Amino acid sequence: MTNVLFLITVFISGLHFSQKIKFEEYDLPNGLHVILHQDNTVPVVTTGVMYHVGSKDEVRGRTGFAHFFEHLLFEGTPNIKRGEWFKVVASNGGDNNATTSNDITYYYETFPSNNEQLGLWMEAERMCNAVINQVGVDTQRDVVKEEKRVRFDGRPYGNLLISVYNHLFSRHPYSWVPIGSMEDLDSAKLEEFLEFYKKYYVPNNATLVVAGDIKPEQTKKWIEQYYGGIPRGTVFPKNYPKEEPIIHEKEITVFDSNIQIPAYVFAYRTPNGKERDSYILDMLLSYLSMGSSSVLYQKLVDQDRKARMVNVANTAHEDYGILALFIYPMGETEKASLQVDIDAEIKKLQTNLISQEDYEKLQNQFETQFVSKNTSLEEIAKTLASNHILKKNTGLINTEIEIYRSVTREDLQNAAKKYLNPNQRVIINYMPDKK
Repeated sequence: MTNVLFLITVFISGLHFSQKIKFEEYDLPNGLHVILHQDNTVPVVTTGVMYHVGSKDEVRGRTGFAHFFEHLLFEGTPNIKRGEWFKVVASNGGDNNATTSNDITYYYETFPSNNEQLGLWMEAERMCNAVINQVGVDTQRDVVKEEKRVRFDGRPYGNLLISVYNHLFSRHPYSWVPIGSMEDLDSAKLEEFLEFYKKYYVPNNATLVVAGDIKPEQTKKWIEQYYGGIPRGTVFPKNYPKEEPIIHEKEITVFDSNIQIPAYVFAYRTPNGKERDSYILDMLLSYLSMGSSSVLYQKLVDQDRKARMVNVANTAHEDYGILALFIYPMGETEKASLQVDIDAEIKKLQTNLISQEDYEKLQNQFETQFVSKNTSLEEIAKTLASNHILKKNTGLINTEIEIYRSVTREDLQNAAKKYLNPNQRVIINYMPDKK
């Protein structure tokens, strides 16, 4: 969602590397997990609720539901009239937004701290009193269709990442992305939307996070008042089909009428975000192709001028991760030439340790990222919730850097050997549609 009516950016003053983000967490009897972070530096409070539901919880033939609900649940409740949600937030000096991924859906409000109670009440309303009717479904269908046209179908390379997921996964529901299929949404009945809400928008499938200028004891009383009486739901096991390992290189061609220059993608399926190897691959990809100082950028763009651009995607989801290199060729440069250079650089990683100088540079880079990652209350709130849901460890907000620090040059080499072999990848030739 991009309907931000009044933006409040809150920087945590004096946040130093040695400071830890303090938090308290507990469960209500109905299963709602609560995380409180007190910071009285600025009179602002962020209230967020993260639901453990994303596009992977959909079924084939009904994709797009999780993202659709990101829109639909701003339609209102019996106590918040249709079309009034954003007006209520803005008129009380606030900001709100929502986001959907393959694994979670997250809603939040940021208010001046004297309206903390309002934020808590609004999210409780969303959890148990959302109005889901045909008028709202029809309205939001049109909104989502326009979003897909603008952000994906009508945008150069808009469906490139979608193609990666489509072809890197075949059995697991990561094979589609949150925007889903408009045909699926068109054919869905109102009863199916009501059932999705009943199934996933329950307290024991959610984490409530309150961060900022709070008085914890008062906040706990409001939480009990607004959320304590919401009935526990049934949380179903997340038994998704497992992917077979990729053991043969796969190459496919996709056409896009919105582009003039092709793109070549070298994509690998990688471990989920809880595994240490995921962190190692994060550092490895940064060394290989993140930014203008990376080895592939230096080789392909600056030195040989074979590519206009080198981009990367490294996403560690709850069940699997993806690592993808996106190469945009210069002039008539053929894919085969780019592939030779990419394979050569990966081979170097597999046969030689990176230099001590490059290793220290990499460590410094991740130290800096860690310090700057959670610089606002909104970022802190979201990180606390996602660490709890996706990594089962809320405290990673303070300790995740220790994992990166523990990565050795040998770890980087071993990860390249284990995950970045030609027979483990999917190559996507993303070509202009000459027709």
